[in-house]
Amino acid sequence: MGLGYLKKYLLRYRRQYIAALIFITLETFGDLIQPTIMSKVIDNGVKRGDMDYVLKLGGLMFLITALGAGFAITRNIISSKVSQSFGADLREDLYIKIQSLSLENIDEFQDASLITRLTNDVNQVQNFAHGSMRIFVKAPILGIGAVIMSFILNPTMALIPLGLVPIVIVIISMNLKISYPIFTRIQRALDKVNAVMREYLAGIRVVKAFNRFDYEKDRFRKVNEGLKNITLKGMRVIAVFNPTVSLTVSIGIVLVLWVGGVRVNTGNMEVGKIMAFVNYMTQVLHSLVLMTRILNMFIRAKASSERIREVFETESSMKVKESPTAFPNGQGRLEFENVYFKYHNNSRWVLEDISFTVNPGETLAIIGSTGSGKTSLVNLIPRFYDVVEGSIRIDNIDIRHMNLDDLRERISIVPQKVLLFTGTIKDNIKWGDKNATDKEVEEVAKIAEAHDFIMSFNEGYNTYLGQGGVNLSGGQKQRISIARALIKKPSILILDDSTSAVDLITERKIRNKLKDYLKNTTTILIAQRITSVMDADKILVLDRGKIVGQGNHEELMENCQVYRDICISQLGKEGVSFGS
Repeated sequence: MGLGYLKKYLLRYRRQYIAALIFITLETFGDLIQPTIMSKVIDNGVKRGDMDYVLKLGGLMFLITALGAGFAITRNIISSKVSQSFGADLREDLYIKIQSLSLENIDEFQDASLITRLTNDVNQVQNFAHGSMRIFVKAPILGIGAVIMSFILNPTMALIPLGLVPIVIVIISMNLKISYPIFTRIQRALDKVNAVMREYLAGIRVVKAFNRFDYEKDRFRKVNEGLKNITLKGMRVIAVFNPTVSLTVSIGIVLVLWVGGVRVNTGNMEVGKIMAFVNYMTQVLHSLVLMTRILNMFIRAKASSERIREVFETESSMKVKESPTAFPNGQGRLEFENVYFKYHNNSRWVLEDISFTVNPGETLAIIGSTGSGKTSLVNLIPRFYDVVEGSIRIDNIDIRHMNLDDLRERISIVPQKVLLFTGTIKDNIKWGDKNATDKEVEEVAKIAEAHDFIMSFNEGYNTYLGQGGVNLSGGQKQRISIARALIKKPSILILDDSTSAVDLITERKIRNKLKDYLKNTTTILIAQRITSVMDADKILVLDRGKIVGQGNHEELMENCQVYRDICISQLGKEGVSFGS
């Protein structure tokens, strides 16, 4: 089951686990002794009419039953507590591991699959851990103990339950071999259901706007049918093997009654012992049913455990030096030198031979058509992905040699797709600096032109935002996102098309305020509007992952046809002439 990563949990809860095993063993011994006592009651008490003997042993049976109930209650309390604690610890460790993975690793696993592993897969392993402290140990002890007690009563008759053991082992082995691949496929089918559901919820407004409910229903129906069909296949396997085990043991019980009846008639065996044998055979049946049940749980848990193990054993593709360099005390000079980059399993270069320098306090604007590699380029700066060739340096230090937390702590990003978290507006802005004061929150909100609309709400900065900031407009979300980035007081600020939903007048106000606030900050600005980049110290023009122009507005108007075409398409000839 890939127990390597589970060892620490076994060690952590070993005392409670051992305690649960002791209680379940005592409970099972009580169950095993009952049929033997009952046979004595019948053969030595009822047969002879000795009521004192009957009452004495009857009282002993009651006492053993009461003690067994006490042991069972204690064991259930311990096993429930341990399994829930184990599940919580495993889930938390898995979550922490996922956080340590690079975006490339996350892309490989896919979001929906990771959600399934964090929830359903962990639950399957947790359920098995709970069951192992309740029935997995009890079942073999009960079955083996019943066979041993049968031998003590009558060695010849005991050959019947003993002969059933290899038959049942073969049945269970076949079940294990056939079921495991099916349950692995069930978990993958569940991944697909989660993926469709997650995508639908993320894009629910688009679905409603385009009235594509029928299309989404068909998508969900296909993956849901796939999950149903593979689950039914697994259930059919269980439906065949479970009754087969019961049938095998039931045949054994019939044989015991038949052989026992013959031996009673010949005077070679007493009735009480026959009844005890039937009870032991019933216990063997019960233990095998339990074993089959726990083995089905084991098959599911094994499939889930393998999926969890895959995450734990995945090494982050983002390699960090053992003794990394701290973020330099310089001003944030950024250099790209002959950088090449492509995504995992992608043969095409997304960025080719990118080289440029941005000095502290300068603003570098990046412009280009959709898919030209603008966002991919800025994602390399905080090491969301690593360059394939070339290097990126900050103050002459390769970012791959820096402490990753230190690097990202000094960089702020306003992403192209704004994400706000459930909570108040103040909480969202303070994501950039949890120790920021209310005065600092208000200051950055004013720079981002967010203060006025925030104060128009009844609760002001304490206004509660729904998931993703659904109760705000696109422009309002962008401005809160800008404030969140500014409060971090970064050395490098990346604005990835961060004012695309803001009107031109508001955008100009934000740019003017940012100039004063970011005097010593290296700023990387991605924009689609030519008016947003014209005032930048340096402009980078990208086309199909290559730099086709580099310089200020006037220089690019002179020597970059792509830039000139963008200007003409947005401003017209008059606008270009005026801007130049």
